[in-house]
This record gives sequence, C-alpha cells and structure tokens, in this order.
Amino acid sequence: MVHIVGAGPGAPDLITVRGKELLERADVIIYAGSLVNPALLEYRKTQCQVYDSAKMTLEEVIAVMAEAERQGKMTVRLHTGDPCIYGAIREQMDELEERGIPYDVCPGVSSFCGAASSLKMEYTLPKITQSVIITRMAGRTPVPERESIASFAAHGATMVIFLSTGMLDQLSEELIKGGYLPDTPAAIVYKATWEDEKTISCTVESLSASARRENIKKTALILVGNAVAQNGYERSKLYDPVFTTEYRKGTGDE
Repeated sequence: MVHIVGAGPGAPDLITVRGKELLERADVIIYAGSLVNPALLEYRKTQCQVYDSAKMTLEEVIAVMAEAERQGKMTVRLHTGDPCIYGAIREQMDELEERGIPYDVCPGVSSFCGAASSLKMEYTLPKITQSVIITRMAGRTPVPERESIASFAAHGATMVIFLSTGMLDQLSEELIKGGYLPDTPAAIVYKATWEDEKTISCTVESLSASARRENIKKTALILVGNAVAQNGYERSKLYDPVFTTEYRKGTGDE
C-alpha cells in the first residue's frame, strides 16, 4: 500500500494525527527533501528506508514504490503542505493505477493556511472579499494565459501566490496591470510555521524591495489584497444578534 501524505506547512506537530501514524508505521518513506521539514522523519521507525525525492525523477520514485510493494512493504510518499496543491501527485497516482498498486491520500494543512495563522489573518472578510485565489507566476513551468496573474488580479479578491518569490518585480507589474493599486496591502510569509519563519507586511509595489531587505529568495508565500490589512470589514451576520439562523431567532425579526 502507498499512502500519499500531506506533511503540513512546516512545524512537525502540524502534520495530521493520521499522517503521523502512517509515518510511524511506514517501511519506506519518500519525502520532498527540498520542502518538507526533516524533523518529521523523527517519527519513523528505526528500520525504515528513506528516500529524498528532490534528487529523483518520477520514474525513480515509482520504481521504489513498486519494489516496496513487491516486498509487501508499506510506503509513505510525504509531500509538503497538502499534496493536492502543486504536489504533482496526479502523475504518480496514474502510474500506481497502471501497475495495480493500491494507494490513498492523507490530506495536510496547506502552507497558505499556515501563512494566515502566522499573520493572525482571516482571508474572507465581509464587505472586503469572500474569495481566495491560489495561483503562481509563470516561470520555467508555464500557466495557461487565461490564468495569468493580471487576469486574476482584475477580480480584486484575496490572492495567495505560490512559487513566485524569485520574480517579485514581474509579479508587482502583473498585479498592478490587472487592477490592484500600488499601495494595496500585501505580505510575504517565509517558511510559514517553521522555526525560522519571517512575516513581512508591505504593499504590492514594495514586494521586491521588502524581500531583498530580508534576503528572501525562495520558500515564501505572497499574500495580496485588501483583506491583508484586516480592517474595514463588516461584522459577520452569523453571530449578529439581529440575524436569524437555523439555530436561533434574531431580534431583528421580532
């Protein structure tokens, strides 16, 4: 059996209970060494075999899984955050299905959730924005033109931008081109929930200068939108005494 496990955003205790139990039982662990906190490997049993997928191709990863399956061993494929976001898991699952190897997926806490907790931030604020766009800049790996940063910026929603820390000058240009004002609130969260985490408040136009000042070149999330400022919002209707819900009668309906 192969278990694809989300490692969480970084802190070892932010893996799910299920994910930790799978790590403790694994005979083989293949982990994304460039991103996953190596402290998570301390959960493994002594005789467990460990492979760093940062140094492997897809074919090599699948070969390790297939050999473990042939030997009746249990494999954990450990991905950073939640594997459904930029985890490249679909191609792995297709290869496993082709070989008849059973697998499942254990979700994890995404780094975009970890970043919000580090900033003590709510992404969806009444009258500010009710939508979150998760995306990245086009780089060596392209994105469809219809999903360009500028096209998403036109919505004015909260944006969480992955894998783009090395292109912040271009990112600011695209965000402003799409409709964000240069002074729109923004934040950079470096290694969210790790011990060496950094959080930087800035604006859309100062993203690059802020990252240079802190010597941040990778492993950071960019958050953009008026919600980043965490002000100017309206009170939630859910807990408003005037508002009637399925569970209580509001004073406004008396």
